[in-house]
Amino acid sequence: MLGADPRPAAAAAAVAPLEWQLWVDDEPRSGWSNMAYDSALLDQAAGGHAVLRLYRWDPWCLSFGRHEPALRRYDRDAIAARGLATVRRPTGGRAVWHAEELTYAVAAPASAFGDLARAYRLIHAMLQRAVQSLGVHAVLAPASMGSRPLDAGACFANPVGGEVMTASGKLVGSAQFRQNGALLQHGSLLLSGGQDLVSEVATGPATEPHCSTLATELGRPVGFEEAASAVSRAAAAWPGTWHELRGPSATVRALAGQHAVQFRSPEWTWRR
Repeated sequence: MLGADPRPAAAAAAVAPLEWQLWVDDEPRSGWSNMAYDSALLDQAAGGHAVLRLYRWDPWCLSFGRHEPALRRYDRDAIAARGLATVRRPTGGRAVWHAEELTYAVAAPASAFGDLARAYRLIHAMLQRAVQSLGVHAVLAPASMGSRPLDAGACFANPVGGEVMTASGKLVGSAQFRQNGALLQHGSLLLSGGQDLVSEVATGPATEPHCSTLATELGRPVGFEEAASAVSRAAAAWPGTWHELRGPSATVRALAGQHAVQFRSPEWTWRR
């Protein structure tokens, strides 16, 4: 899947050179497993590793941001009655329904990207190039669109500065977390469907999602493999070297196993 982006943006050169690994995860995983693997990659990034992981969810899952007041914003009984899987992310932000999407995760030394806002924009510029290569007219939300309160509803209700959007709405929703000199940024590129479920299980007045999907923008279905190829090509414009992973290393599997205890815990998911 690797190869030079045919239209590299100037922003690509703003990322410091790294030795990158690309992991297109062929195995759709549960919410707790996905978050455990992303956290394991963050652990490794503190030692200088850089990974772009692309993945899916099975079963589909409702995720909450690290500090989001989920108990106040969402009806736990209604969620349980529907049989919905839930997880709390290690990153910030607000609720996302993970269904027909491609999820990306960038785990790397933070110094390669700069401060949080700069990293947010650089990673989204790569995703913008990816969807543009598919024929979508996408732009980055202006910096004036600042962050929203954690109790302001779903992630896809409003774009914030630097996120990927179209005239129809927000196309990518992301969140970031930093520790020990490393960053983890992951987010959802919507392929089809939508985020209405988040509003359906909210308590009180619901904030309607303002989002779009690749299927809506292109008037045709876009599968995970096609989207993953576009993202992989766009990311290859970042300076450095790239290697494809067939799967997680034994070290990453062991680290993910340690993190899984937290992400499987209802006490963590519903801690606030």
